[in-house]
Amino acid sequence: MRQGLVPKKVFFTSGVGRHKEMLESFEMALRDAGIEKFNLVTVSSILPPNCDIIQKGEGLPTLYPGEIVFTVMSRNSSNEPSRRIAASIGCAIPKDPVKNFGYLSEHHSYGETEQCAGMYAEKLAENMLFTWTKEKPGKTMNISKTAEVDDEGNWTTVISAAVFIL
Repeated sequence: MRQGLVPKKVFFTSGVGRHKEMLESFEMALRDAGIEKFNLVTVSSILPPNCDIIQKGEGLPTLYPGEIVFTVMSRNSSNEPSRRIAASIGCAIPKDPVKNFGYLSEHHSYGETEQCAGMYAEKLAENMLFTWTKEKPGKTMNISKTAEVDDEGNWTTVISAAVFIL
């Protein structure tokens, strides 16, 4: 069976960045999340079978500056004063994660609390898994980040990411 580039591990991270320039606020969010020194490639929403979920502190040291790293990322930006922004990744893990794949969902919104955005992302991932397997997941989880744009209207960016390790 051909397996190609199948991630063996994944960790979750999030960050917030602020700057007068939009791109630099994104860079600051990546720095806050600890993933600024990688060449990030966004991919869609499958959690591979037998993919271990590890802590960020365990995963980051295994990656090298400049490495191409696959990630499922949610991102949101605004410079509207007092605007609350959210970015979330939901995860639905199947009952048998060794044999079956799970789902990751990206959700970004305005005005939602971190908890609300996270629960929404979790439900999205759960629903995607259910429509494929007709089974409830064994476990769900999320990582979310919210921030409010400052009164000066500096660009604010929030990100949440599932970072894969091959």
